[in-house]
Amino acid sequence: MIEFVFAPDDVARVRFAFSPLWELVRSLRVLADPSGHALHLPWVHAVRPRLRGFDLGPLDAVVRPTGYIPDFLTPPPATPLPDLDAELETVGDTPPEVVAAELRQMEHGSRPPPAWHAMVDDPERALDTLVESLERYWVAAVEPYWTRVRDLLEGDVLRRTAALAAQGAAGVFGDLHEAVSWGSGTLRVDRRWTFHGGLDGQGLLLVPSVFVWPNVSVMVPPYQAMLSYPPTGVATLWETGRPPADRRDALAALIGRRRAELLTALATPASTAELARRLGVTPGAVSQHIGVLRACGLVTGHRLGRRVLYVRTAAGDALAGPSAQ
Repeated sequence: MIEFVFAPDDVARVRFAFSPLWELVRSLRVLADPSGHALHLPWVHAVRPRLRGFDLGPLDAVVRPTGYIPDFLTPPPATPLPDLDAELETVGDTPPEVVAAELRQMEHGSRPPPAWHAMVDDPERALDTLVESLERYWVAAVEPYWTRVRDLLEGDVLRRTAALAAQGAAGVFGDLHEAVSWGSGTLRVDRRWTFHGGLDGQGLLLVPSVFVWPNVSVMVPPYQAMLSYPPTGVATLWETGRPPADRRDALAALIGRRRAELLTALATPASTAELARRLGVTPGAVSQHIGVLRACGLVTGHRLGRRVLYVRTAAGDALAGPSAQ
């Protein structure tokens, strides 16, 4: 059991971020063992042909289907919206002795493959190889899907930030994951290993990740304390069709079929492009109907850089009803 004991001001230090590098590394585990991550099978089937001829050996040697992943491969995100190039630069700056030490921690699991032994013997060369492989793998396997992944992650951050402001820690941790519980100032995470302690004044970093599903991942001090969890709505990530009819019929009679579909789809925040993809319509049509929903106070938009992410308001949630959650 992991137990993070919060000091009185630690809740104020809870922050959110997500990481392209985390998604990249975690997706390798999904690819290695799809049976344990059935939700992502559509992605696996789409990506495997793109990886023909790609040498996954170095990455498979350090990211195995289960067990420890070297911490230098998943540094805590330094900003709420990190850049992959900056993250890979951080990985590349890891001291060779740290690379070797963290690779050796993998010995306690299953028998390491031959490529692992070569990496331990020459960690500096291993680091160069890994960074290059991660860059190439990103282009082939993750970047083509990054827009929809990013929308889901940003939407989760928006919702939980609002919950933190309105309800405090209970609002954030109450429905985070079945393995996570909160009470009496202590955050508990059900894991096979043990930690009990404070946050060393650094607070807690919450990192939503689609490819960590169906589990959670934890990092404890002396590193930045961090909890990675599946975002709300991850089950919709690879959907391509419209929401089921029984979610739309009652609303359609009131506000029109297309607007009912949009309001139902916004059970998880999304951009115009993502909504158009989900519903099979043009972005222009989505924008027109979103404008009406905004004017009625059912939807609001949050600008993130050049993009706008739409989310239902409390009135939109109430109108859509429990069946659309």
